[in-house]
Amino acid sequence: MDDAQLEEIQQWLIKSQRDLKVAQVLLDNKESLLDAVVYHCQQSAEKALKAYLASQNKAFMKTHDVDVLVGLCSSSEPDFQSLQEAAEILTPYATEFRYPGGLIEPERRDAEEALEMAVLVLKYVTQRLPKQ
Repeated sequence: MDDAQLEEIQQWLIKSQRDLKVAQVLLDNKESLLDAVVYHCQQSAEKALKAYLASQNKAFMKTHDVDVLVGLCSSSEPDFQSLQEAAEILTPYATEFRYPGGLIEPERRDAEEALEMAVLVLKYVTQRLPKQ
């Protein structure tokens, strides 16, 4: 693996970790910002999966669909299918509460679940990346 590839993987991971930290800070905030919590959870999972795909030299299209990314990862490592439930939970949060026309924000328990799923995805991916 060359330096450029390692740098790309590292950048995806840093972005994933930062999204996760933002989600945690917002969840702990006194003000209700649960719509932003679930969005950043989705973003964290998306970026973690893209880090894995970069480590495998797998091309991926611009997508926010965590389901699609799990499918792409599964083509290299079938065990990624174990993240399917997390993908199904997180994928809608890319847009569900971002625009007018529906609910303003999810229930707190849904935001907590999204955070758990994002942590799971990041941990799962991190354990499967090459050691640097």
